[in-house]
Amino acid sequence: MTKLQFLTVLAGSIFAFAGTAYAHTKVVASTPAANAAVAQTNLISVTFDEAAVPAFSGADVVMTSMPGMAMKSPMNMTGLKSKWSTDGKTLSLMAGRPFPKGTYQVTWHTADADTHRMQGTFTFRVK
Repeated sequence: MTKLQFLTVLAGSIFAFAGTAYAHTKVVASTPAANAAVAQTNLISVTFDEAAVPAFSGADVVMTSMPGMAMKSPMNMTGLKSKWSTDGKTLSLMAGRPFPKGTYQVTWHTADADTHRMQGTFTFRVK
């Protein structure tokens, strides 16, 4: 291998590693979609652009408003069963019954294979 070939391979390796090292997991889809108004549902799913480490990833759901009722503080939605897809990219949260009419905030957090932790939120409304 010539010196030029070696330097070319080395530079390519550095750029490939840098692209991976600075990548951050992001949400590419959700059901319900962010800011959507939906009919009754008992399922929320969050799909990421890369596989998550389930032990360090998850989501919380809170009801932030309810029609005709003043809420003093958001109400945590408890009893949701979580399940990861086989490819590790989609987290599904299933409630035992449909969510009541109101506005909900989903706060997700994830860690990917290189241990970068990311988090974010989105809201939706059940009409």
